[in-house]
Amino acid sequence: MPNLDVWAPRVLSLLRIIAALMFMQHGLMKVFGFPGPQEGAPDPLPLLLVVAAWLEIVGGGLVALGLFTRPVALVLSGQMAVAYFMAHAPASFFPALNHGEPAILYSFIFLYLAVAGGGIWSLDALVRKRP
Repeated sequence: MPNLDVWAPRVLSLLRIIAALMFMQHGLMKVFGFPGPQEGAPDPLPLLLVVAAWLEIVGGGLVALGLFTRPVALVLSGQMAVAYFMAHAPASFFPALNHGEPAILYSFIFLYLAVAGGGIWSLDALVRKRP
């Protein structure tokens, strides 16, 4: 059986990049309607959703680059936990019924990144290597 441990830091970086780029789309949809409008988003957006959208855009971009990964991921994990309990949990106890699975998954992915860091393919790793 091959030793897959050597791939763990690389796959961590891939998880970080892909999750962050997908997360950014939610903010881009709210603010710019790109790649399409956010389904069910009110127009105009209330201040809370404007703040959430910019956290998704800027925070997602920083996490995708792997810059300040740990603190930014911790903030985004909290944002998704709050989003789940404010927007999804009141509809039903079960995430499959309240459509809250993405918020839960993002919350735990970002929590993991807050603990694990950005991996070897990150600007954080590049900065750490400098003398």
